[in-house]
Formats: sequence, structure tokens, C-alpha cells
Amino acid sequence: MFDLNFLKFAQRNCQFITFGFLAAFTSSFGQTYFIGVFGPEIQVEFGLTHTNWGAIYLMGTLASAAILPFSGKLLDHVPLRRYTFWTCVLLIVACGSSTFISGKITLIVFIFLLRHAGQGLMSHIAMTSMSRSFFAGRGRAIAIAALGYSFGEALLPLLAVIAIGMLGWRMAYGGVALYLALIAIPIFMMMLTRIEKRLPDAQDQSMLSAERPKPLPQRSWTRAEALRDPRMYLLLPGLLAIPIISTAMFFHHLTLADVKGWSDTWITGSYSLYALSTVITGLLTGQLIDRFGAVRLVPFMLIPLMLAMIVVSVFENPFTVWVYMILMGINVGIAHTAVSAMWAELYGVHHLGAIRSFATAISVFGTALGPVTMGILVDLGLGMEQVILLFAGYALMGTCLLFVAIRPSRLSQSK
Repeated sequence: MFDLNFLKFAQRNCQFITFGFLAAFTSSFGQTYFIGVFGPEIQVEFGLTHTNWGAIYLMGTLASAAILPFSGKLLDHVPLRRYTFWTCVLLIVACGSSTFISGKITLIVFIFLLRHAGQGLMSHIAMTSMSRSFFAGRGRAIAIAALGYSFGEALLPLLAVIAIGMLGWRMAYGGVALYLALIAIPIFMMMLTRIEKRLPDAQDQSMLSAERPKPLPQRSWTRAEALRDPRMYLLLPGLLAIPIISTAMFFHHLTLADVKGWSDTWITGSYSLYALSTVITGLLTGQLIDRFGAVRLVPFMLIPLMLAMIVVSVFENPFTVWVYMILMGINVGIAHTAVSAMWAELYGVHHLGAIRSFATAISVFGTALGPVTMGILVDLGLGMEQVILLFAGYALMGTCLLFVAIRPSRLSQSK
């Protein structure tokens, strides 16, 4: 899985890549899979139906997506150390505010702060810092940093369940605030004191430059210029496919299990295959990006997602879940790594914070839209399996548009 250059690269840039890993891990406290563990307790305390809770979550997430293009753009102008510090402070405020929630309005604010500081800004810090600071090793840096997401998915839900059982949901989030204040911030500040002024490593470029072509852009685009680029709008449907489809599927996995006659523990117990395939694919994708470039890989990323939808829709055998989870992990492993690197290759790095924050906001919007879309289609009378086949069709359409957006004649526009 690893070549010698990979190991040398990781060793030489260990501290900076570890920062990216920890930033990705810290984003977990605002991710859907972590907040979802607290959902049943919150619903009971405030007397919320599933619809009420879903609506509150949707409003908080959409508010985060609306503001992210503005707050994320600041990363282009504010030193990384200061930006990371204040993002952590905002996340501490979000977690600490759990003790003051008294009704639906304050609950919406709580969700907004968690989603914005956690899923939005901490993820933005992790991926933008890796994309901006490397050229020849960009794919590998992003791939290693993205392991923070998988580590959080594997570890934190179980710890959250234990903490809720011992302390209650409010104090459990209060404990997260203490972790951020006493552990995360000091570690981040210590790391960034040494690496804040880091430029792309000349050694990395000379060591690996023979493995991949020169960067595509000859200049750095502003966000306004990128938003006038037709390729952006050809890319967006495909990029939206992943947050819409994957979030909808994971949100409704237990409903899918009922339809298929599978046990809840069978489908949730297979998440480890998803995590493992995500990690392996991400690391392999990082090496491929450094050899061939991200733009050559992005058009293929939805094919595993499309196959996963077809498999889980058509087949009834319980072992179908394993194939489905592995394909979903392959899709996410490619996307986490290749999409982050793609923005730097297409539009340069000087305005990367502004461009990535717009793309991240679109992704956050997709995570809010996915579960609602599936629920509406099912309520309209479509079967779960029919909806999943529609998702497969959407992934196919997105794949076609990705190939059109990144065909050679369009890539030449960025030179």
C-alpha cells in the first residue's frame, strides 16, 4: 500500500500532517454521526417527534451552510494559528451551550454552532491547510489527514454512548468542551507555533516531481472568477451526489433493514467494513493523486456509489450489506481525498479558502437535503428500493457531468 516516498514524506512532514489529522478528528463533534447519538435523549427531554427533531436539525444545518462561504473565506486572510484558535473557541461555546438549552429556539442555535464550528470550519481547516501547503505530496497529505474522520467515526460514538449513560447528554457535551479547552487548543497552538509560516516544501517537490505532471493552473482564481467558470456548475451535481445520497442512506439504514428483512445489528455491525475500505481507499488515492493528479480521478468517484445503490436495491441476501458497505467506503475514500486536492489543481491556492468554503457549504446543504428528500419520496408512495434506484440514476448523471467538466478541452481553460 505504501511506497518508500510515501513513508519518507510522512516522516518529514509528520507534525503538519498530524495537525490536519487532529483538525479532521475534532470536526467529529459537529458531524451528523456524533450528534445523532444524542438525538434520542434530546427528543425525550424536549418532547420532540422525529419530524420536529429533523426540522430543527435541518434549520441549524442550513444556517451553517449559508454563513460558511463568508466565515470560511477568512482563512485566506487570517493566520492559520489564529483562525484555528477562534474556531476551537466557537466549538467550545457550542458544546458548552448544551447546559443552557431551554427550548426549540436555543436548540436550533446549539445545532447551528455545532455544525458550523465542527463539521464546517474544522473540516475546512484540515483540508484547506493540507491542500495549500503541498504540491507534490498534496494527495498523500490529504489522505493521511482525512484518517482523522475515520478515527472519529470509529471511536467517538461509543464514547458518547458511555458518557451519556454516566453523565447525561448535557454534561457529555460539557465534557467535550473541557477536552477542547484543556487538550485540543494547547496541542493545536503548540504545533502551529512552529509551522504557521510553512510554505510548500521544496524537498517534497523535488523528491516527487517526477511522479506527477506540473500543476494545471498558471494562476490562482478568485472565488468570483471560479463562480463564473462553467466547469463549477458541471461539477456541482456530481459533488452533491455524495452528501445527499450517503447521508440519506445512513440516516435511513434501519428503515432499509426493515424493508430487506435484515436485523438492525447486522447492518450497523457492518460499519467497520465501511470504515476499513474508506481508510484503505483514501491512502491509495493519495498516492494516485501525487502520480496522476486529482482531476483525473474525480470523474470516477461516483461509480462505486452508483454500484452500491444498485446492489443494495436489487439483492436481498444479508451479505449484500458487506458489498454495499465496501463500495460506499471506496466512494468516500476517493472523494475525501480527490475533491479536496482538485480545487487546488483547478483554481490554485491563493484563494483556496474562499473557494473551498463555498464547496463545503454546498456539501453541508447536501447533508441537510438528503434525509428529507428520501423521506418525502417514500411518503409520496415510492418504495425504499425504488428511491435507491433513483439515487443510482442521479449518481450516473453526476458521473457524466463530471467527465464533461474535466475533459481536456475544459482543463485547458485554467492554464
